[in-house]
Amino acid sequence: MSPEAIIYNNQFPFESGLCLRLGACYSGCGNNKLMHRWSELFIPTLREAPADAEVASHKFLVRAGYIRQLAAGIYSYLFLGNRSFNKIMAIVRQEMDKIGQEFYLPALHPREIWEASGRWGLMGENLFRLKDRKGADMCLGMTEEEVMTSIALKELRSYKQLPQIWYQIAPKFRDEPRPKSGLLRVRQFMMKDAYSFDIDAAGLDVSYKKHYETYRRIFDRCGLKYMVVEADSGAMGGKESHEFMVRTPAGEDQIVSCDGCNYAANMEKATSKLEAVADLAAEGDGKPLEVHTPGQKTIEDVARFLGVSPKNKIKTLALMAEEKDEKTGKSKLRGIVVLMRGDHQVNEAKLNGAVGGATRPMDENEIKALFKSPAGYLGPVGIEWARDRKKDADKPVLFVDQALEGRANLIAGANKEDYHLKNLTPGKEFHPTAYADLRAVTAGEACPNCGKALRIDTAVEIGHIFKLGYRYSESMGARVLDKNGKEVTPIMGSYGIGIERILTAAVEQGNDENGFWLPAAIAPFEVVVAPVNVKDEAVRTAAEDIAKRLEAAGFDVILDDRDERPGVKFKDADLVGIPFRVTVGKKVTEGTVEVVLRSTREVRDVTISAVVEHLQGLLRRAG
Repeated sequence: MSPEAIIYNNQFPFESGLCLRLGACYSGCGNNKLMHRWSELFIPTLREAPADAEVASHKFLVRAGYIRQLAAGIYSYLFLGNRSFNKIMAIVRQEMDKIGQEFYLPALHPREIWEASGRWGLMGENLFRLKDRKGADMCLGMTEEEVMTSIALKELRSYKQLPQIWYQIAPKFRDEPRPKSGLLRVRQFMMKDAYSFDIDAAGLDVSYKKHYETYRRIFDRCGLKYMVVEADSGAMGGKESHEFMVRTPAGEDQIVSCDGCNYAANMEKATSKLEAVADLAAEGDGKPLEVHTPGQKTIEDVARFLGVSPKNKIKTLALMAEEKDEKTGKSKLRGIVVLMRGDHQVNEAKLNGAVGGATRPMDENEIKALFKSPAGYLGPVGIEWARDRKKDADKPVLFVDQALEGRANLIAGANKEDYHLKNLTPGKEFHPTAYADLRAVTAGEACPNCGKALRIDTAVEIGHIFKLGYRYSESMGARVLDKNGKEVTPIMGSYGIGIERILTAAVEQGNDENGFWLPAAIAPFEVVVAPVNVKDEAVRTAAEDIAKRLEAAGFDVILDDRDERPGVKFKDADLVGIPFRVTVGKKVTEGTVEVVLRSTREVRDVTISAVVEHLQGLLRRAG
């Protein structure tokens, strides 16, 4: 068997570095040539960050010569960046090959398969669309559910062929309206996306768990500090979903977590345990009591005017949603009214999930048509709400947040200008279509598991796994025969990893004012050997000998053989993400060099004879 075949079938440990001796490396790490010399490489470091760079990873990846921008949200990956990407992809590929089979799929998709899944219209302007010379509509793939399902429906015939796990690592495209933050929000990106096909939900549970465990191995090997959080599936569809998140100020997502237990969720799924609120005493005969509130429109104004807490008030949100009539198939607008506790904010993702789609605020005419009142005085009393969404298709829907369930004697608008109502109890004075968790959690609220205070952090998503269910296999017509010869629909899962996001998350986690350091497994080089004076024959010879010995021991090494001042070399070494530096200077005459651990700035004098063993120990500690 050839070295290439051995490596490709994962029978060879890339991380050992012995691929140097084989003359080929499937991981793409670049270890198929002689010693890497800085003077011969293209590493265009910069002293200043781009003017538009706002986050650390963007600043340093440009300054370190990893990336260059071609257009908004489109980047070229230069030598160092490409080496890191290849190492990340090698780790992903090694772990995914343990549970699945790698495909390579087209990026250019015909409109028909996206229409079959229902996403041609759903994805809107985020989907890159184009026409071929014959006028046929095409798009650039942002994910591969449709392509994978089209293969399954043509090729899978029997339960005996299941389960299947198929994956690919390839570019994806998204017409991002506001590219920013370097590689964090782009229009072309590298993604590992996998898809599972099972005969039933029990099989999907197994496939899902395999990916969950595989993702943890991948991110552990990449050296990331991450969290696994309960998540919302969004436009992907599906039921159960988890995100793998890295806390960083550069993130655009928010995660809710508890330091006292293992609870963690993104904002779209997070819940909390609310403190009990004392209800107001009923006034008068306990029936709805109209009170004059001239000019008081906001929750805070009315609460202050009446001398009560916003916690005893109802916030009324008037919305419109587009719903499809099941009988006619036509879409129509329907009123959606949401009641929240006065001091709470609605979580848009939770609301969209409850409604079954996006909503928009009612305009002034729509508000007056439903409530017979101007905005600012809206409430649930006096309107016939839908008790069953399907049967009462002509009536507005009333969603009430769970925080109001069981409450009594609340205050809401009277649907009359300058008036509010007291003594309102859900289920008595008005009847919700449904109660639902619609509330956005806030920091400091009690953990739903252990009761300790919750924290909220910004984070970057590096991976996401979904239980898709039957959405794509059903809509696109995939069918197999079960054990009884009955035709059934296979159940699917979808699992994604952002390759660039692993790199950017690592930079965000490990940086200072001088640059960044990467975990050794994904750094372009593990060690930089820096002779302080290449004109000094003893220093130069010792540096080359050390580099060769480190390479022979399996280290990925770059020799900084440039005729530059030591300060220039040290600044570049600090900048470009290499975790270890061996400084070869005047102490070489004593048989000693300095080993610098980039993350802590720790400097140790090490004998040349022990430098390999010392660095091996540092690698083991770091791993």
